[in-house]
Amino acid sequence: MKKRIVRVFLLLATAIILVLFISTFSIQLLTSGKTFYTLNNIPKNKVGLVLGTSKRLTSGKPNPYYHNRISATVRLYDAGKIEYILVSGDNATLYYNEPYTIKKDLIKAGIPENKIFLDYAGFRTLDSMVRAKYVFGLDSVTVISQKFHNERAIFLAERKGLHAIGFNAKDITGSDGLKVRLREYGARVKVFIDLTFNTQPKFYGKKIEIK
Repeated sequence: MKKRIVRVFLLLATAIILVLFISTFSIQLLTSGKTFYTLNNIPKNKVGLVLGTSKRLTSGKPNPYYHNRISATVRLYDAGKIEYILVSGDNATLYYNEPYTIKKDLIKAGIPENKIFLDYAGFRTLDSMVRAKYVFGLDSVTVISQKFHNERAIFLAERKGLHAIGFNAKDITGSDGLKVRLREYGARVKVFIDLTFNTQPKFYGKKIEIK
């Protein structure tokens, strides 16, 4: 009996590892060459889509992922590689508003307010990419986040009919970086589940033209 339980456990563990590997490898392979670290190489797009995250960690410390995305967005805009910025994130409560917080910091960094558009219903990466196409009317976009996140966003976008490339914000290392990377494995499996069941954004709403 014990041997049977061990065999079942090993089979389940192997299956989980295999699913994680296939999901991760597939997304990396199919987005190869579509993310960029340097301004010289990245093509120009009308709109850059910043994927939201909290400004501070649960510990209260500044979130490096947030600040690095702000920096990457400003660099991309100042280099003339994007004309407008769409900020997509969670607006769950009166006290937690990712898009508005990012907008304030982009304005502080010198980007004109009339060049910034907000998507308050980007609750997940899937929502952000689908809404960019169907609510904001985009055919192509430059996604701005860390590379691992850009790859997942691009993979989703292109399966929803939105051509996407990514500009990679600086990643972070250490324990905080490791936790995020571990969660990413699960998020990539969820991508295939969402695509299989044709999961839709939580909200669509009226169309907004970026111009």
